[in-house]
Amino acid sequence: GIRFRGYTIPELQQILPSFKGPASEGEPLPEALIWLLLTGEIPTKEQCDELTAELHARSTLPAHVEPLIRSLPKDMHPMSQMAIGLQACQTDSKFAKAYHDGVPKADYWEYAYEDIIGVIAKLPEIAALVYRCTYYDGVVTKDLSLDYSGNFNRMLGYDDEGFDELMRLYITIHSDHEGG
Repeated sequence: GIRFRGYTIPELQQILPSFKGPASEGEPLPEALIWLLLTGEIPTKEQCDELTAELHARSTLPAHVEPLIRSLPKDMHPMSQMAIGLQACQTDSKFAKAYHDGVPKADYWEYAYEDIIGVIAKLPEIAALVYRCTYYDGVVTKDLSLDYSGNFNRMLGYDDEGFDELMRLYITIHSDHEGG
């Protein structure tokens, strides 16, 4: 089966922090898996909360991205819309700026890391915009008091703790590939 840093999904469900705190009180936070993948260490709930805050702080889309997504034809495939939205965020790329400025190759990883964390932070809003504009009324409402999954669900238009837990598990399980 799938292993993340040597752990199976059932093992991660027993050791990674949940939204309520201990692993035994819910599904793993995606932030916990991100931490594990980046550091090789099992995070504490406090470390997950810090990462949540960092992702929320980096989640603001460049000003031109939301209007761009809203301008796309409703019958355009959602993955095409998602790709366009994500590519439009390139204007905020720290790597592109550093590369342009001639940063040494040995330092590329630092700027690539910054961009990857930015992508992880921005993807929920881009996905929610595509979903809400394609299938509903286009209204996207954030709730930054919640974790990555809970906030994503609110942006999708869902306000259900049970669905939040399901999405936490779904994002954790599917973090190894394109999401199902």
